[in-house]
Amino acid sequence: MTRLRTTGTAACAVLLAVAALTGCNRESNGAGGGKVGIDMPRTDTDFWNSYQQYLEKGIDKGTVSALPLSNSQNDIGKLVANVQAFTDQGAKAVIMAPQDTGAITSTLEQLEEKKIPVISVDTRPDSGKVYMVVRADNRAYGTKACEYLGEKLGGKGRIAELQGDLSSINGRDRSQAFASCMKKKYPGIKVHELPTDWKGDVASAKLQSLLAQHKDVNGIYMQAGGAFLQPTLALLEQKRLLKPAGSAKHITIISNDGIPEELDAIRSGKIDATLSQPADLYAQWALNYAKAALDGKTFKPGPTDHGSNIVKIENGLEDQLPAPLVTKENVDDKKLWANQLEKK
Repeated sequence: MTRLRTTGTAACAVLLAVAALTGCNRESNGAGGGKVGIDMPRTDTDFWNSYQQYLEKGIDKGTVSALPLSNSQNDIGKLVANVQAFTDQGAKAVIMAPQDTGAITSTLEQLEEKKIPVISVDTRPDSGKVYMVVRADNRAYGTKACEYLGEKLGGKGRIAELQGDLSSINGRDRSQAFASCMKKKYPGIKVHELPTDWKGDVASAKLQSLLAQHKDVNGIYMQAGGAFLQPTLALLEQKRLLKPAGSAKHITIISNDGIPEELDAIRSGKIDATLSQPADLYAQWALNYAKAALDGKTFKPGPTDHGSNIVKIENGLEDQLPAPLVTKENVDDKKLWANQLEKK
């Protein structure tokens, strides 16, 4: 199975504590205009590890001059402390990916007062000014997953939905869009919503309980393959429910993320599809917008020159990047970011 290359920086970021923001990553000697503080939301999933690799490549190329990366480990308190450390070190722009999108407001307000622009990656803060949100259309994730499962199941069946954290805009967008689509288009399908807080062990435990109660589950929607793929496949294999795609008792599975392991699972028939979150484009455009902010550039809603669409949101702008559906038909497409990673 494909494995992501582990860098010294990535390994160090896992151990990074708030009090030790320096001494792990080296500072970039890249572009001028001021230092950029970059916080990793977590490094315990392949998606975020890949995102970090792409960030490091961009920093090494000199897109921006960056302070040592920090890691808030899915903890809003650590994110707040890390951002404070960035400002203490003279950061002139901040890239973050707040997982609790409602609890970051006061920090954003403080950054606005200091005239420090913020680029939010993957998540859209509920309030508080941002220079740009770099994100895919997460409602489209839920809708596409619904339509895929609905069609594959012929409009009938029972689905387990492994939801993300509902305090996150991503978890809410995916869940609400999935529910709305299912209710409207496939009323013959019963959906069991299983909130997980993006935790694989929670997802596995709740799925196990559901499977014990309902032997006829024939579809699964995983809102985060990076967190849920391995625990889900391990559980299904343990229960002897992991049947290859095309067989009579196969459970149809669609995921979100597009990590190499998901693509391998599609190739082997263990899952059927995923929606590829563009980890490479998230990193590329987060850095590009940070540089643009430092250069005093502004943007307007509308189509971009990189295949996305900028939309107006209440607290700023959002660049909605494309997230293609990946199935057996296009799983080997070299344009998919997971097919561009170094293999071990």
